[in-house]
Amino acid sequence: MQTPPPRERRLLLAVDAPSLLHRNHHARAHTDLRDRQGRPAWALHGMLRQILEAIDQFAPDALIFGLDDRSTSVREGLYPAYKAGRAVKDATLVEQLERADALLSALGFRTVTPPGLEADDVNASAATWAGENGWDCVLVTSDRDSFANISAHTKVLRVIDGGISGSPLLDPARLHRLYGVDPHQYLEFAALRGDASDNLPGVAGIGEKTAPILLREMGSMRAVWADIEHCGGENLVATLDSWCAETGARRMGAAMLKRLTAPGARERYDFNLSIMSGRTDLELGLTPDVPGSPGLLPLDPERVARVVDFLGVGATTHLAMRVLTEPAGSGRP
Repeated sequence: MQTPPPRERRLLLAVDAPSLLHRNHHARAHTDLRDRQGRPAWALHGMLRQILEAIDQFAPDALIFGLDDRSTSVREGLYPAYKAGRAVKDATLVEQLERADALLSALGFRTVTPPGLEADDVNASAATWAGENGWDCVLVTSDRDSFANISAHTKVLRVIDGGISGSPLLDPARLHRLYGVDPHQYLEFAALRGDASDNLPGVAGIGEKTAPILLREMGSMRAVWADIEHCGGENLVATLDSWCAETGARRMGAAMLKRLTAPGARERYDFNLSIMSGRTDLELGLTPDVPGSPGLLPLDPERVARVVDFLGVGATTHLAMRVLTEPAGSGRP
């Protein structure tokens, strides 16, 4: 790998471990890879392999892994139908999800399982921590919820079918090209649109095409609701119809107002926003100025060799030794 140029800011790589495990479980189940005790290991191996490739690509100074609390869920307590449409997890996936923390911790990585919360919350808190401490951050996930954390110093590597090298790295400009909104508007956009994967319907009649227009022309949903409350949406209708006249689009102001003021529309939006918002105040336990802290690179070579070799894939052990145990100053920025 070509050595990256020196950076002015240190880099934190925050990984949504469950999302990588889910993807690799389905993509690699045909291999039936087992560890040296005969336990299913294809999802764990695939996750680790992608982590190593991401480290090789970004050369981070520290890593943190978010895990879901599998025993309880704050969001499910608020909304029992949360994620209800998803298929029941295969037993071999469940087993590997439960072993992920032990594997990552054994390597010397920092893992966080927030009580009642999810890896998305760890990602949101990691982005906030990086901003407050003068670091850059890359969030590694396949979940769109993390798009709300994109900023000048936080990017999202959205892991898709092409693996790490083929996955898009989203910054504010690329997010805007994809969805027509800026990062600070993404949560409002998502709350309007809804999220079928989490079983969260959106505001009826407002989707991926119309929500960006509304947010762009009005600036924010706070401004939208304020206009509806104070003058019955008069400015909203005028602003949207003016945009339609300028662009040659069909007038939409009155129809948009009707959808936003329909019974339950405001409540649906507010509820989605509360469920979708990631926690940004979690204690992550990152102490990067304390040598040997969990998550700091490089890791202990003997430890890495022993843990990765237990998966029984020599090529992955070799890659792990190269990217995890390389001492500072030997190509790492």
